[in-house]
Amino acid sequence: MPNVTHELWDAHAAEFDEQPDHGLRDPVVREAWRELLLSLLPKAPASVVDLGCGTGSLAVLLAEVGYEVCGVDLSRRMLALAEEKAAAAAGVEVEFRHGDVADPPAGAYDVVLSRHVLWAMPDPAAAVARWVGLLRPGGRLVLIEGRWSTGAGLTAAECQGHVLAHRREAGVEKLDDPALWGAEIEDERYVVTSRA
Repeated sequence: MPNVTHELWDAHAAEFDEQPDHGLRDPVVREAWRELLLSLLPKAPASVVDLGCGTGSLAVLLAEVGYEVCGVDLSRRMLALAEEKAAAAAGVEVEFRHGDVADPPAGAYDVVLSRHVLWAMPDPAAAVARWVGLLRPGGRLVLIEGRWSTGAGLTAAECQGHVLAHRREAGVEKLDDPALWGAEIEDERYVVTSRA
């Protein structure tokens, strides 16, 4: 497992949004993420916690369409950029909280969302157990993950297994549309969604 520290992510904060799927600066990529998320989440104004929110791109995107969003991240530099991004979006309110998503701050949400974070947890199974504990009754778990060409990450089967240890169902959908990533991809990218 990787050694994830706030220093590591603080060091990457300045260039983090340069990846098309991180910054969502390209309108085509941004729209692809908007469409994907709206297809996976209950209708707004559901409450969403974005665990490992980074620079807040998904949190702001969801707040723009009416969700009540809380973003949590270990990196204070990432959170500072997320707050700037939210402030620049007209009429958008997002609560950003500093915290370790391996053991996130207490709360109760309709959706627990995480993108490319579970793989970096020292104990993914324990993290999923804690994340499920943040869900309100009937809540939805949405985990966007991957197994990259570098060998890092989790396979869809591994991720699904972690979820099924705590939930009754967990569907897997491949995320191989180049519009989501700003380019063709060759590695395994997917979303695991659990409604119960």
